[in-house]
Amino acid sequence: MNKLLKKILVLTGALLLVMALAAPAFAAAPETGESAAQEETAGSTIGLKAIAAGIAIGVAAGGGAVGMGLATAKATESVARQPETEGKIRTMLMLGLVFIETAIIYALLVVILIIFVL
Repeated sequence: MNKLLKKILVLTGALLLVMALAAPAFAAAPETGESAAQEETAGSTIGLKAIAAGIAIGVAAGGGAVGMGLATAKATESVARQPETEGKIRTMLMLGLVFIETAIIYALLVVILIIFVL
């Protein structure tokens, strides 16, 4: 229970830090005319795109890193228990790591689309 509470507190702190660092993106400039309003709208969407891209790639990379670490740990543990199945375990580990890495690359492509297309 104590470890769970620590994890929750760390994640909450990280979320608050991200939100605090993102605060300038939400700051509003004083309106001086119609063209300024259009520029402000364009500027605010750029800031929101940056925040969305940062969060998306951060979650994908963090989740992928945790998944890869757990997979490697379990594969090492399995080989230690049954050394004769090392080849099969290594094959399955590599296949799983490729799938995890593919998901991270898809997230990177989505982030690139968010930045340049939307």
